[in-house]
Amino acid sequence: MTIIVKAVFGLSIFLNPDCIVGNEKERYDPIGFRDAIISGLDKCSNDFEAISRYLDNAGNKLDYLPGGTLSQEGDGPPKTDACIFNTSDDINMEIMKCWEQVFIKLMRRYKYLEKLFQYFQPSDRKKLSVMLYIWIANGSVPFNAVLVLNNSHLVKDHLALDFLIEMFKTWRQEKGVNSLHSAIKKSNIESHLTSFIPDTKQSQQYFRNAFQDNGLEEILKLYNDQHQQQAKKELQVLLADSLGENKAQREIINEVKEIALKENIQEHETVCIIWTTVMDIPEWSKKEELVTEQAVRHLKYYTNLFSAFTQSARAELSLLLKVQDYCYSNMTFMKAFQKIIMLFYKTDVISEQSILKWFKQDYNVKGKMMFVEQMKEFIDWLQNAEEESDSEGESD
Repeated sequence: MTIIVKAVFGLSIFLNPDCIVGNEKERYDPIGFRDAIISGLDKCSNDFEAISRYLDNAGNKLDYLPGGTLSQEGDGPPKTDACIFNTSDDINMEIMKCWEQVFIKLMRRYKYLEKLFQYFQPSDRKKLSVMLYIWIANGSVPFNAVLVLNNSHLVKDHLALDFLIEMFKTWRQEKGVNSLHSAIKKSNIESHLTSFIPDTKQSQQYFRNAFQDNGLEEILKLYNDQHQQQAKKELQVLLADSLGENKAQREIINEVKEIALKENIQEHETVCIIWTTVMDIPEWSKKEELVTEQAVRHLKYYTNLFSAFTQSARAELSLLLKVQDYCYSNMTFMKAFQKIIMLFYKTDVISEQSILKWFKQDYNVKGKMMFVEQMKEFIDWLQNAEEESDSEGESD
């Protein structure tokens, strides 16, 4: 029979009574065995070295194995005084680090314990969050250990998020926000932050306020960036589905604008999503001499869609650079650049000002010289027209 003894540090020490070395009665007396463990810890008082030695020696006679809780009546399961939850509510990091060393010594001695710690008492979450910070910061526990908080009832009541905030606050206070930011990015935890909040507007606001009120704006930015990346992917999927269903372009434009407004996706970002989605539709010819004509014919059908999202100079330039990058990255499109840009110019998707700005400034050097050569005659014409316009303005 496997039980959990709620003992050291308020965390679960897992004991298997079937592995006890002792008389037959003790083998089948889990309650007595549990009480003996607690008694041994209590004799150690708060002597950290004594606690470590006791647990080390006890491990020679038993297995700390995972199992179920032992049902108790009355005041609940017994607890030992040798517990991090009995420390002062005013966190003393030196004392917490002493407790942490007890854990580290035990885990080094019994490697299988590294995955067996769980969180339980709500009143002690702050102390536990401090301990978890120490473990993660020194590499004893991986950052993704926090994902066990992704439990429906913990998320629903914001308990998981509050615990996470407490841990982040401690990290920021001890090591600074840059260290916390780096650790979150390295472990890709920002991609999981949305799982700690219920899908309601109130909870979204609670989430943002919790980070802002606790000086964690940098971490909130990570979340916002991740959230928007997901929103962009969803927008691309919706757009691809709408184009595949041959919806009217006016209807598609309205749908895309509505989502972009809701998710704060800027126009210059939206038009690049449209380019990628539209260019994913055909099966392109492998022959360079045929693909240019195919691309122009294909893109001409969608010029109204592109035009709806190039109302700003930044969006026009972003689209132009997107075309440049695409043609450079796809060898068969190398000679198609000039034809595509001319199509967008003639259909008022990209203005002459944006084309000249692209020509004069090195936003993206990939293939730039070759594409400028393709555009040379047209750019010369634009520059002459611009000079003539300036001369006429001076004469007036």
